Amino acid sequence: MEKQEKIPDNREYTVKIIPHQGETIRSIRLPIRLLKYGAASVVVGALLFVGAFGYTTYGTLRAKDDASEIGELRQVNNIQQEQLLQLSKKANELQDEMDQLTQTENELRRLSGTDDTSAGSGDTSEGDGTHNGQGGPWVPPDVKNVREALDNIEKNIAAKKASLEQLKETMKEQQQVIAVQQGMQAAQPSIWPAHGDVSSPYGLRWGGSDFHPGIDIANDYGTPIVATADGVVTAAGWNSGGYGNMVDIDHGNGIMTRYGHAQQVVVSVGQSVKKGQVIAYMGSTGFSTGPHVHYEVHVNGQVVNPVNYL
Repeated sequence: MEKQEKIPDNREYTVKIIPHQGETIRSIRLPIRLLKYGAASVVVGALLFVGAFGYTTYGTLRAKDDASEIGELRQVNNIQQEQLLQLSKKANELQDEMDQLTQTENELRRLSGTDDTSAGSGDTSEGDGTHNGQGGPWVPPDVKNVREALDNIEKNIAAKKASLEQLKETMKEQQQVIAVQQGMQAAQPSIWPAHGDVSSPYGLRWGGSDFHPGIDIANDYGTPIVATADGVVTAAGWNSGGYGNMVDIDHGNGIMTRYGHAQQVVVSVGQSVKKGQVIAYMGSTGFSTGPHVHYEVHVNGQVVNPVNYL
């Protein structure tokens, strides 16, 4: 079969323009092909317009979204900067507190004799604090590394407080030991019972015919006689065994002191006295040749040489 030839479309359309008031009528002949091209051009133009409008609208909306996102990012950044500022401020305050705790601890350790500045701080260096060299790369602070530094400072502060608590207990124990030692020292005869001259020593005297169980300290009538240690008065008044007016003081731990030949006794039995407190005034009562104080020290019921306690 032979191929059928396509017959061109030669149709035309006439457009008449009829003006008012009897003017000449104009006719415009438009081939169908031109109308098709025109319609296609209109469609393409409409599509291009719609596309351009859509693209422009999309661009505008995208720009608004970008601007909104940038605004949100700026807001987030401002919040982070504020957080960073607050964290840095807190870190500085905690570091100041840490430095003060360290200084307090070092002072307390020096006072207590346990000078160990590295205890509880994690610092085992032995520097004397006169050097201040620093270095390293510069890294801008951010929330992460500031939080990390803050955590480290808080841990160090917790360790420092624990160290101070331990030091507190150590110092409390030392105070208790010191108190006991002071109490023992206060209860240990260690001073002269009166001012004066030793007129008769401890031991044999008078060519070996007599054993003297104390020392005699001579001075004027009325010279004060004091307790040579803290204790409790167990005897106060007249003694018929030759001591005259006498005072006995129990110092504990098996130690007792005796003061004889007083002119006047100013303490009473059961009274607590302190080292250096006046207990009597020098006289010459009992077996005595002149004003003096006869001073004895007894340890576990046995007389000992008072010179060892002067």
